[in-house]
Amino acid sequence: MPLPQHSPAPALPRSAAYGQRPYDRSAMPGSGLTVQRTLAPRPMAARPVTGHPMAAGPAMQRPAPRAAVSFLTVTEVAAIMRVSKMTVYRLVHAGELVAVRVGRSFRVPEPAVREYLAGARTDVA
Repeated sequence: MPLPQHSPAPALPRSAAYGQRPYDRSAMPGSGLTVQRTLAPRPMAARPVTGHPMAAGPAMQRPAPRAAVSFLTVTEVAAIMRVSKMTVYRLVHAGELVAVRVGRSFRVPEPAVREYLAGARTDVA
């Protein structure tokens, strides 16, 4: 006994995900209908500025530019100081040498190496 054939269920409208256009079944290939929708791009100058929170207040000043700091790896610091990497790790963990943790490794600012070496000098008489 053959079962009755049902026509496919009508497509229900679905909401578009954030940042996407709504789903339009008529524009799908093979649907028999081809509807072309054109959206004119909205130029940046045409956007209203009146509701912008920065438009009404005074112009914000940019912070003063900072001096560029170069970071050295533990291996580079060990080569500069002519010690082993383990010695550099000991200095970092003891707090004698300033370092920044990046992921699982340490980076030492170049001025911190100069300061440590300047403070570690001893006078021999």
